Amino acid sequence: MRVVVLGATGNVGHALVGALTASPEVDEVVAVARRVEGAAAGSTAEWRPADIARDDLVPLFRGADAVVHLAWLIQPGRDPERLWAVNVDGTDRVLRAVAEARVPALVYASSVGAYSPRQGHRPVDESFPTHGIATSSYSRQKAYVERLLDSFEAAHPAVRTVRLRPGLIFSRDAAEEQRRFFLGTLVPRTLLRPGVLPVVPHLPDVRFQAVHSDDVADAYRRAVLADVRGAFNVAAEPVLSTRDVAAVLGARILPVPTRLVRWAAAATWRLRLHPVEPGWVDLALRSPVLDTARAREVLGWNPRHDAHDALRAVLTGIADATGADTPTLAPGRRLEELTTRHGARYSNDPRAEAPER
Repeated sequence: MRVVVLGATGNVGHALVGALTASPEVDEVVAVARRVEGAAAGSTAEWRPADIARDDLVPLFRGADAVVHLAWLIQPGRDPERLWAVNVDGTDRVLRAVAEARVPALVYASSVGAYSPRQGHRPVDESFPTHGIATSSYSRQKAYVERLLDSFEAAHPAVRTVRLRPGLIFSRDAAEEQRRFFLGTLVPRTLLRPGVLPVVPHLPDVRFQAVHSDDVADAYRRAVLADVRGAFNVAAEPVLSTRDVAAVLGARILPVPTRLVRWAAAATWRLRLHPVEPGWVDLALRSPVLDTARAREVLGWNPRHDAHDALRAVLTGIADATGADTPTLAPGRRLEELTTRHGARYSNDPRAEAPER
């Protein structure tokens, strides 16, 4: 079996390449990313550089039994045209190439962010609407790609198409990547050491689900190997809150009005004090809780790490500056980040940013 993984140097991609190369059912793994320098060390995968927004993908896909599409940009958040060109137009190019190369299976990385705003706190299954949260560009793009997939499935029913919709994906290997994406260069890592922060803002309406990168990779591996179609929610138990963040950091909670947090996020974004748009706050406040019964029953998926483990892994990893040996996940130096933008020190292109997955 030959599997092509797009976005192979990112959070889930790094874990998935390892999981697939260790699977006896898989004969060949083609790991694709825009920057692959250093990623091949110790890996039996075939590493190929390619940009889904520009390069001809059909030759990469010919002869593949499955394509796993994980490539997605979160940064640069202040360049929405570039994000759209990669995330939406790039995905459209992937779908066209899958069809032209006659690949029999496509597994796509959707997200909890594709879902419409929650209605109450009951968990939702995969039939819940995927129209996104309008104030979040990430959510709008994930929802738009869901519509692209609807059209693709209707036009190409012979292609086995799978969509995984995970919660927040954490690990120590991805800690530095996620610090660059969401905290930026101005937040000291030491603030995330237990006992340093005295208080953590508490928003009672924030309820989120986390899942370890290795467990998400296992879900993707199962989706590649099994004869399944459709969407799967992927998240670990229990559902978390800002109380859980405070517990990991050894801090007390300080209740804060939601409007104040939203205003502060917008103000600091405009002042360029951090790299994420305020729509991420809306995503945290309004995303639904996922019912993962289908992944457990149909894929036979069962996470080895609970949500507390995943959250603890990323927070302690940020404090310890941990990463992995890929251009996307490798720990960065603050001075270089300040002069080359988030994560771009690994490329000659000053606009280059790392793929989400």
